[in-house]
Amino acid sequence: MKAQLIPIYFDPGRDADFDRQVKTLGGLLADCAEILPPVPLGAALPAADAVVFPQLLGEAYRRLADFRALDRPILFLTSDAGTLSMWDWEIASYLRAEGVETIAPYSLAQAKKVCNALRVKRELAGTTFLVYQDNPGEGAQAPIFKRFYWWEDECTRRIKDRFGVTIVRKSFRQLGAEAKQIPDAEAERAAAARPVPIDSIAGRPLLAALKLYLAVRRELDRDPAIRAVGINCLNESHFSDTTPCLAWDLLYEERKLIWGCEADTVSMLTTYILHHALDAPIMMTNLYPFLLGDAALRHERIAKFPDVASEPENHVLVAHCGYMGVIPRAFATEWTLRKKVLAIVDTSATAIDARLPAGPITLAKLHPTFKEMTVAQGTLERYVQYPGSDCLNGGVLRIANGHDLMRRLCSHHYALLVGHHLPDMALIAKVFALEIETI
Repeated sequence: MKAQLIPIYFDPGRDADFDRQVKTLGGLLADCAEILPPVPLGAALPAADAVVFPQLLGEAYRRLADFRALDRPILFLTSDAGTLSMWDWEIASYLRAEGVETIAPYSLAQAKKVCNALRVKRELAGTTFLVYQDNPGEGAQAPIFKRFYWWEDECTRRIKDRFGVTIVRKSFRQLGAEAKQIPDAEAERAAAARPVPIDSIAGRPLLAALKLYLAVRRELDRDPAIRAVGINCLNESHFSDTTPCLAWDLLYEERKLIWGCEADTVSMLTTYILHHALDAPIMMTNLYPFLLGDAALRHERIAKFPDVASEPENHVLVAHCGYMGVIPRAFATEWTLRKKVLAIVDTSATAIDARLPAGPITLAKLHPTFKEMTVAQGTLERYVQYPGSDCLNGGVLRIANGHDLMRRLCSHHYALLVGHHLPDMALIAKVFALEIETI
């Protein structure tokens, strides 16, 4: 699937330069966009993801009403490099001042990411997120889990209304029972076909993890519209003898499936949009800002935050389920499947111990209204280990302003992307009519 773009021209005014630029864009964006037949500004538009202006003229100042009537994203790609031409800054500025939002990439890479975002937007409208849960909040650690917005019917309705995503809920109890019924021999064949680095989990723990993977894969085979899956794996862990960490790794490798720890549909949606639009390594983890003090330390069962060279108030410990979190092998510099850490899950459960490359990172998550996304850039400085705790291998992040982070955080779950992506996020956000709140 590619983004569908309608070239728009001023009538009269279409000339050889316009047609030449349309052809140029067709070549530059061949891998991510389909260029449809041109249409004059003001005419009725056929179905498409966006309109693109390959050429701007001074006539634009006198066609404000027609610009305002355009009912889909407006791209300006007026240079032969696949970007906005510097000569068109004035027209773009005029339209912005008059309330017409446009998307003006300043690199070809950005133009392609905008096209990817347009494709993702269309794709989401036909996408199902599958969530396995029975009575969320009623299981283990109920006082914590009862507080999460992603399980509210309002949240599900807003996701559907805003992005077109259908969230289907099925029984985790039933999935757990079905997984246990899969013969050992079938799981053993899966182990031989898909070997993974393991430590101290041979036998039942590995087979249980593979059986859950096989059970989820069967469901995916029945419905190709399912492009993300979440499981209430901690709160309702009593329904399974394992955890889905290995399943998420294998299914990402096979199908680029997006996963949802603790059935967090907001994280799933955030991850889906950013990963498929930006093509950046991504995962979800818990944030423990040093400023949170004992409340964070007690939850991870550690005595103190790691020492840092300066500005501890601008540092965050990140960890989830004993390690950094679910990181697919495709993103990791180191990766091992180990025995479980948290007491909340079955004794045969497993967890991924993996590392992303140290260096620039970006934190992001959609707000509850799905009109904004909070974004913070920083650095993954190093990894820290706390033997005997719930943080056997976590990451230490440095961000610009820890106090600002504390004021603006919208969740303890955040998507963490490798690299700095704020400029690109600001462009693709326009595709989804999102505001970016920068920390």
